[in-house]
Amino acid sequence: MRTARRASNVEVPSFLRQLVKETEKMVTFFFKGGSRERGCEEEDNLEDEDTMPSPYLDHPNLEKHVAEGGSSLGLNYAVASMQGWRAQMEDAHTCMTQLKGDLGDWAYFAVFDGHAGVTVAQYCSRNLLDHILTTGGIKANEDPDQVKEGIREGFLGIDRHMHKMARKDNWDRSGSTAAAVMISPRYIYFINCGDSRTFLCHNGQVVFYTEDHKPFNPREKERIQNAGGSVTLQRINGSLAVSRALGDFDFKEVDWRPQTEQLVSPEPEVYELERTPQDEFLVLACDGVWDAIGNEELCAFIRNRLQVCDDLRDICTQVIDLCLYKGSLDNISIIIVCFPGAPQVSQEALQREADLEQHIDMKVEGDWMMMRSKDEDPDLLYVIKFLAAEEIPGLPPGGGITSKRDCIIGAYQKHIMNLRTQEPMVRHSCISFSHHYYLEHNYCFSICSSFCPVKNEKY
Repeated sequence: MRTARRASNVEVPSFLRQLVKETEKMVTFFFKGGSRERGCEEEDNLEDEDTMPSPYLDHPNLEKHVAEGGSSLGLNYAVASMQGWRAQMEDAHTCMTQLKGDLGDWAYFAVFDGHAGVTVAQYCSRNLLDHILTTGGIKANEDPDQVKEGIREGFLGIDRHMHKMARKDNWDRSGSTAAAVMISPRYIYFINCGDSRTFLCHNGQVVFYTEDHKPFNPREKERIQNAGGSVTLQRINGSLAVSRALGDFDFKEVDWRPQTEQLVSPEPEVYELERTPQDEFLVLACDGVWDAIGNEELCAFIRNRLQVCDDLRDICTQVIDLCLYKGSLDNISIIIVCFPGAPQVSQEALQREADLEQHIDMKVEGDWMMMRSKDEDPDLLYVIKFLAAEEIPGLPPGGGITSKRDCIIGAYQKHIMNLRTQEPMVRHSCISFSHHYYLEHNYCFSICSSFCPVKNEKY
């Protein structure tokens, strides 16, 4: 297995920090039921609240942790994760292309999206599979019903075990969603608990995806209300945004209620699909991905990238960057598992990609020359806005111009360097400053596409 890390640095726009702060104030105001005219004491309290740690960083941590692997069974995978704007990295994952013993032709992949801490997510990434296997439901001569029941019992078992450990060892109050697959020679078992998600691309189309467990879903809402809770602002008791999760034991303290009837249920939904030669790839990802892009869009984007890139790690990092540029503020983790039927790199697709990047380069040059003819400085922000308004054929489906940000920056930088060789040193210094300023503050594709974060104004 090969691993790699990549890093970068961007600064958070001030308008976003203010937006987060004002939103937190409004939510606090709503639940406290205060009046709009606060006294001095209430103002002091709000000032104290402003000093509380923010769930977001001033600038995102863009270090990517990337790995890949494969097996003799024809499965290849890559995984990538990034902390992003969040103050902590709370995601975890497990990738096993070959289980032990009689299950040597089985594979297991899982993404865990932690919240309110990382303890539960990390514990599950290390131990959930063992709890599933010890139920005895997973056997080489598989019975799909027994497998699904074994998976279900494994989830309930690890949740009971962690609940005891949390009380004994004073764990943090964290919880975690889980999106996983178990792949046998005959079936794919899709496992979901929470709002992480998995889908299967089959013959170019999404043929199956897991359903997010949200408190406002009718079935979930009914269970929450039966357990004495409520759904406010689409959250359990106005607090938790998922209705099923491992951990979150503050929501599982009614001893006489079964595990599956608590405010938060640890019970997964499990489905099996029979494998076919037309299966292309699986995607497992946390909601840091799904907050920014939909199933069909992501399927089309990955399928397109597989035809021009044979490094799954690079495709995973492209997805992470795309989600960041589209506005994801969460931790971002993704696993791509390719079957033998996955698209392969083709010379035709490579030529289309080269033609597209040449076309973008020419567009950047044309815009550059037009602005220079007016004796204006064509900054990167303007160039990106100009290209976003253009009809550019051949852009990656699902990614659009957003996914070609690095190509645009590269073309812009090339013209900056060309200009340096043609104009006086004073002019060089000005252009160099402008270039680096916009290179480090290129938010056109990030956070909120309808705003210019550098100038804090609407486009």
